Amino acid sequence: MKKEFDKFPEAFGGQEFFGFSWLEYTAAVPSPLVVVTGYKSNGIPNATMQSWCTFTGAEGYHCVFSSVHKSGHMYCSIKETGCCVVNFPSADILDKCMDTIKNNGFNTDEITASGLTVEPSCRVNAPRIKECFLNMDCELEWERDLTEDGTHAVICLKVTGICMDDRRYNNNDLGRYGETGYLYNIRSQRNPETGEVSPMCAGILSKYMDF
Repeated sequence: MKKEFDKFPEAFGGQEFFGFSWLEYTAAVPSPLVVVTGYKSNGIPNATMQSWCTFTGAEGYHCVFSSVHKSGHMYCSIKETGCCVVNFPSADILDKCMDTIKNNGFNTDEITASGLTVEPSCRVNAPRIKECFLNMDCELEWERDLTEDGTHAVICLKVTGICMDDRRYNNNDLGRYGETGYLYNIRSQRNPETGEVSPMCAGILSKYMDF
């Protein structure tokens, strides 16, 4: 039986949503888990764990981030340099990528401090993470305020080229999916009737059927 939810559930009373809508935790729609890298204004590498993104190849190839906080290093870096790299981690390096969240000082090389390797992009003025199996070199196409308060932006990036581990685009080797492929951010799921909270986690995508 489907049920309607358009008002804050009483069962969520007292719970923390960290600035996000309760609807996000109720729907818990997954999206790709990536690390966005660039250079801070002092020339030191920045790395930001990010999700809430989608990709389209309708006119060129673009990556759209639906919610980027304007006070963060990611937004400032992209605005200052006009570019970034979108890096896709596999499960074996996810812990190190997550460490970039705490190694986020302005004077910190956030990639190296997290046990990862800085690799220069050959197309844009931004660092790549060598250990990530796919790197997308991107240029800023446009940005818009997400809401009237102007604290978050929607950012559209044009993908100028990619660098990809040949074991990933070979489906007879590691491939792009399953346990060795793309990771997805699964938001902490919450039950709007009971208030039960499930932990935030990373998921994988497995093939279901051919079309």
